[in-house]
Amino acid sequence: MALLSKRDLKIAMEVFAIFQWAFSAWVFVTTVICVNLYLVLYTRYWPIPVVILIWLAYDWKTPERGGRRFLFARLWSLWKQYCDYFPLRLLKTRDISRCRNYIVVYHPHGFLCHSGFGNFATEASGFSKIFPGITSYMLTLGALFWVPFFRDYIMSTGLCSVSQSSIDYLLTQKSKGNMLVVVVGGLAECKHSVPGSTTLFLKKRTGFIYKALQHGVAIIPAYAFEETELYGQHIFTPGGWINRFQKWFQRMIHICSCVFYGCGFTENFWGFLPHAHPITTVVGEPLIVPKIEKPSQEVVDKYHALYVEALRKLFNKHKTQYGFSESQELVIV
Repeated sequence: MALLSKRDLKIAMEVFAIFQWAFSAWVFVTTVICVNLYLVLYTRYWPIPVVILIWLAYDWKTPERGGRRFLFARLWSLWKQYCDYFPLRLLKTRDISRCRNYIVVYHPHGFLCHSGFGNFATEASGFSKIFPGITSYMLTLGALFWVPFFRDYIMSTGLCSVSQSSIDYLLTQKSKGNMLVVVVGGLAECKHSVPGSTTLFLKKRTGFIYKALQHGVAIIPAYAFEETELYGQHIFTPGGWINRFQKWFQRMIHICSCVFYGCGFTENFWGFLPHAHPITTVVGEPLIVPKIEKPSQEVVDKYHALYVEALRKLFNKHKTQYGFSESQELVIV
């Protein structure tokens, strides 16, 4: 049997890095549930699940208190393979001061926010060298921290809850030089994530503006060019029973159910791995806002409009370098 070449081994490691991250939540959830049920129902080791639940209750607020990050976890060589798979690139347009805090607003969400994680939750693309003295906190759904062990895994890379209390803590209780990365489109933006799309779910997303004004922190737009090229999506017939179910499901639990697909482990087969497509995340210039403890809706709307203008400017300046035509525009819904 022929040995794997260095190139084949490199590709295999990259695929493993992507696969383990994309499916780690499912693996952790099913493993934790099955193992603990087995221990309770069929063994004498029921105290182990009890201890786990006690620890979970004791540690419940940690994702809202800055998390539990470890530098060695962000430096794992596994993440280098993860970023090389696409590959990912992080580009800044201006130096920022380590004496301020920032809210980076990341677009678009895509399906699994691969570029956001690789660039801001690991050191594989050189975050600390690009932004010296800045500590990044990737904010995500609080529900991801409900699962024992998985919560510790993702917190080790600097992920925290995107709740209001978490944002308040990071902007007041931590020292300066913090960069909070918020993917404001959220899961609602997934339905717009199709190849070639530049549609952003942003028109009604004003919470990040409110928090920035409350704390007087600068807002920085960031756009990941080609993030929506990683997966295809099956669009069901409008008005059909599956389409109606999707709308009902979204109304009930505020999560958009999408049928997406990528590539498989071998060429020419579909699967759930993302397509290997280069992604460049461009981080724009800070938008300075005043500190207003209780900003009115009028003030929030004013700075939201200024932010959208800055985002459009960033996109238009770089779009032709990364696969979009001169006529392509952002669509804000």
